[in-house]
Amino acid sequence: MDRLDNTVRPYAWGSTTAIPALLGTEPTGEPQAEMWMGAHPGAPSRTGRGTLDEVVAAAPERELGTATVARFGPRLPFLLKILAAGAPLSLQVHPDLDQARHGYADEERRGIPADAPHRNYKDANHKPELICALTEFDGLCGFRDPEQAAALLDGLGVPSLKPYADLLRAHPEDAALREFLTAVLTADPDDMSRTVTETAAACARLGGAYAPYADIAHHYPGDPGVLAALLLNHVRLQPGEALYLGAGVPHAYLSGLGVEIMANSDNVLRCGLTPKHVDVPELLRVVRFRAADPGVLRPEASPDGEEVYATPIDEFRLSRYVLADGAAPADLTRPAPQILLCTAGTVRAGDQELTPGASVYVPAGEKAEVSGTGTVFRATVRI
Repeated sequence: MDRLDNTVRPYAWGSTTAIPALLGTEPTGEPQAEMWMGAHPGAPSRTGRGTLDEVVAAAPERELGTATVARFGPRLPFLLKILAAGAPLSLQVHPDLDQARHGYADEERRGIPADAPHRNYKDANHKPELICALTEFDGLCGFRDPEQAAALLDGLGVPSLKPYADLLRAHPEDAALREFLTAVLTADPDDMSRTVTETAAACARLGGAYAPYADIAHHYPGDPGVLAALLLNHVRLQPGEALYLGAGVPHAYLSGLGVEIMANSDNVLRCGLTPKHVDVPELLRVVRFRAADPGVLRPEASPDGEEVYATPIDEFRLSRYVLADGAAPADLTRPAPQILLCTAGTVRAGDQELTPGASVYVPAGEKAEVSGTGTVFRATVRI
C-alpha cells in the first residue's frame, strides 16, 4: 500500500479555500481547483517507489492484475480527483469511444501538435465521469425539454431571445436543440454579446430559477455559452449525491467541492464559458441532442457497508465507506488496483493513518482493510 503525494492544479476557476479547508492547511490566496490521484502523465501521484505511472509501467500485471490489463491495457484505467469549483467551469461534452478513436487518428494523420490550442483529441479514449458532492454542489447537466427551455427564455422578456425561443418550438426535439445550439454558436459576435448582456441583466433582476445563469454571465460576460447554458438542467447536489456524465451530454460544474472519477482521458469539446477553442462542427457531431432528466445518483448500500455509485461503464467503480468507531475493519481486498481517499474523520488503511484529503494506492490483490471513524472513498475498476 503506497501513500500518495498528489498535485493540486491551480486552474483559474478553482476555489481558493475549499481544498485547504479539507486538508487543514492555510490558503495560499491562489486558486486550488483539482487534486489529482492516479497515474495520468499530466500530474501522476508520487509514491515511495516513484511516480505512480512509473510504478505501473514497471510491472503492469503485478500492479493492476491480469484481468485489468487484459481488459484495459497496461495502465491505470481511471483518474480520481478532488474538485473545488469557485467559479463555473467551461460548458463541455466528451466523445464516446468510437468518436475519440476516430478523432484522435484523424488529428494524428493531419499532424496537429498534441499541445496545439485547436486540438480536440489528446488521446484515443472516451471520458465518462462521475462527480460526488462533498458539500452542496451546483452544476448543469443535460438538455431541458425544448418547450420548457423556450418558456424559460420567454420569461426573461428579452426581445432578442424571441428567435431562439421560436427555434425551440419549430422543430422536433433533436432538431430544435441542434438548431438552437448552432444558431447561438455561429451568431454575429457583437449581436450575441448584446443579447447575452441583456439576458444577464434580466436573470439578475428576476433571480430564482434564473439566478445561476446570472452568476454564469457575471463570470463570462458576453459569452454565447450563457445562452447555451439556459438550455441545460440546473442541478443542486447535496453531500453524498452524485451525477454520472456519459458521452455527448453537455455539462458544466458551477460551484462546490466534490470527489470526481473518470476514465483516464483528456478529451473535451467545449460549447462556451471559456476563452479556449470551440470547434463548432466537431462539437455538433459529438453532442447527443436529446432532453433527459439529470439522474441524481444516491449510493446503493451492500451488507458489508460498502455504498456503491452505480454507473454503466467498466473503467471505474466509485464507492464509499462510512466507518464507525469500534466496528470491525472492512476488508477491501480485491484483484484489481484501488485508490482509497479519506474525506472525513481519521481512518486507518493497512498501516497508514489517513486524515481528510490523504490517499493511498493499493496494488491488485494486496490486503486492504480500513477502520476508524470517518469516510473513505474507494476508486477501482469493474472487472
